Amino acid sequence: MSAPRASLLALVPVALVAPPAHAATYLSVEQAQSLMFPGETLTPAFRTLSNTEIAAIRKASGVSPLNRQLKVWRSARGGWLIVDQVVGKHEYITFAVALDASGAVRSVEIMDYRESYGDQVRNPKWRAQFAGKRNGAALQLDKDIKNISGATLSCRHVTDGVKRLLATYALVLAG
Repeated sequence: MSAPRASLLALVPVALVAPPAHAATYLSVEQAQSLMFPGETLTPAFRTLSNTEIAAIRKASGVSPLNRQLKVWRSARGGWLIVDQVVGKHEYITFAVALDASGAVRSVEIMDYRESYGDQVRNPKWRAQFAGKRNGAALQLDKDIKNISGATLSCRHVTDGVKRLLATYALVLAG
């Protein structure tokens, strides 16, 4: 066998052990709205974040928004639904945070998960750790929010995303 052919064959096992691509949509925006605000009417309140708002959010949360466009809906009863994204390991995780009228987390839902590993963040018990959290609350993985072995990056980034959205509420939406 020639040297180039041997080199090519040496690469084949690597390709066979690569993790399969995985992408799943669990909730549409409409489904998230119905699940997180059952029986309530939500009105779009989209905003474009200014440079000043982005800087303030980064300073307050330690995390920069990935997008200037804030996808937010207002509940007729005063709550808020914010749909956003964080990067898992390589791909985006789309998630939704429901806030009550006072800005406390009602619930967190994972809408789209595109990574091969780490989708354990969809576990209701893990997501329930965020309920009642407000802007300024301690939200540190392994301290305030329990980690899930095998999903560390997803856990860290969703935690950071919730912290960022709580700061966004306080700085941009409240008042």
